[in-house]
Amino acid sequence: MTDEETFTRLYYYGTVQMGMSADDFWLCPLGLFMDLWECHKQYVGIAKPKIIYDIDDVLPAGLD
Repeated sequence: MTDEETFTRLYYYGTVQMGMSADDFWLCPLGLFMDLWECHKQYVGIAKPKIIYDIDDVLPAGLD
C-alpha cells in the first residue's frame, strides 16, 4: 500500500467513521489520531483492549 493510499484510508476513518472535520483531521498529530482510532474501534466492538482493568485493580486497597 502506498503512502497516498494509507492517508486516504486514515482520512476516511477520521472524517466518516469518527466524525472529524477535515481541518481537525489534518491538524491532529498522527500519534493522537492513532490513539483515537484505537479507542473508536474498541467503542464500536471492532477491537478489544489489550488489558482489561477491574475497579479493584484501579483503586488501592483500603479505600471504601
